[in-house]
Amino acid sequence: MTATAQAPARTRGEDEAPGTPFFDRPLTSLHLVLVSTGLLLALGLVMVLSASMVKSFRETGSAYSVFADQLTFVALAVPAFWLGVRLSPRAYRGLAYPALLLSLVLLVAVLLPGVGKNINGAQRWLDLGPVQLQPAEVGKLALALWGADLLVRKQRLLGQARHLVMPLVPVAALLAALVVLEPDLGTSLCFAMVLFGLLWTVGAPARVFAALLVLATGAVAALAVVERYRLERVLHFLDPSADPQGAGFQPLLGLSSLSSGGWFGVGLGQGRAKWVGLPEGHTDYIFAVIGEELGLVGGLVVLLLYATLAYSGLRVARRSAEPFARLAAAGVTVWIVGQAVLNMGYVSGLLPVTGVPLPLISAGGTSLVVTLFALGMLASFARAEPAAAAQLARRGRVATLLRLPAPRAGGTRARRPLRRVDRSGDGVAGAAPRPARSARRGATRQPRPYQPHQPRTTTVRREARRR
Repeated sequence: MTATAQAPARTRGEDEAPGTPFFDRPLTSLHLVLVSTGLLLALGLVMVLSASMVKSFRETGSAYSVFADQLTFVALAVPAFWLGVRLSPRAYRGLAYPALLLSLVLLVAVLLPGVGKNINGAQRWLDLGPVQLQPAEVGKLALALWGADLLVRKQRLLGQARHLVMPLVPVAALLAALVVLEPDLGTSLCFAMVLFGLLWTVGAPARVFAALLVLATGAVAALAVVERYRLERVLHFLDPSADPQGAGFQPLLGLSSLSSGGWFGVGLGQGRAKWVGLPEGHTDYIFAVIGEELGLVGGLVVLLLYATLAYSGLRVARRSAEPFARLAAAGVTVWIVGQAVLNMGYVSGLLPVTGVPLPLISAGGTSLVVTLFALGMLASFARAEPAAAAQLARRGRVATLLRLPAPRAGGTRARRPLRRVDRSGDGVAGAAPRPARSARRGATRQPRPYQPHQPRTTTVRREARRR
């Protein structure tokens, strides 16, 4: 036998050779999700402490009160991430409809007088004693889970535009409308991101995107005209020098802070914007503090981490064996990364101010817990990739210590690949055209060739005996 024939065949679950490229290894998606999430969370803690010290001291007499609250939220969010990693794709699919129903109830409840808590003219929070819950954050994840489950159930009908739109688009519009009533236009845009992420992954035709984009643009323009403070934000975006002491004070001061850091910044904790009263410096405008104290290099590091998170999330969506996991991973990734782009866009003056926080970095409770749970779901889907599941079948010390179950490739009943919509409008992409009923009937019922009658064996034997 030759040396090649004597070498044992390598199985799929065995460890990769030392020379295997990083992006070809089975656990690359999981490692990228864990590293980018951990670094963004650690950077967020440091920057919340730096950006909130002056504000905390002025209001409470302690420079660490806001940071202590953020540590408490992290202590709640890390177990949520661990729970998200433990759950299987099948468990997430089972949560789709209960999560949507709960979100609708909470979004209606927060609008009721005496139930929702009004802060700075916005009724967005439910006061639950020691903590405050923001239902809109729960609604983002619920829409991603429910939309993914709905599209998987209807995948045989997705060749028709009405099955792509109904009832996914009306439900997403209802959730966004409830959030607008709080009022919170910026968060409602995140619902649109989840919707577009789901439709893009399933392969919706361009005409559907064009129609939805026109409707969304018209709705945002109408809402901007109705509310005075939204109109002021749009006017300031069009003319940054207008009203520098009014509506333009926060955007101009934030942009000035962002641009004053130079290449390497003025130093961590040495920023001047927090001393002159940068509004929401530890939440909505924390990226301006990062640019001032860490400079262009620090801002590029943040961009690189979000780009890594975007790549890893889309990689998980592409490599998942389950259609539901593929859609849910894409929806969550587009939502988190899109929200980050929206925040950094208005801080840098490229977009009108919308008031959404920077995921994993800005101070906040519900947003941090829900975002980490969603990223734990991404890590769970990464563990369920076929090659990763085969390698993780042998549980290591870390998995045993964290009590993580051995993943299985898949986990839901639908093991068929997701049928993408044919953008030409002729049905499902890759599917052969189905012949007409008459053609099928003629193809299956062919006339049989003539065969002469053959007598039975017993009859032949009887004739032989008589002779």
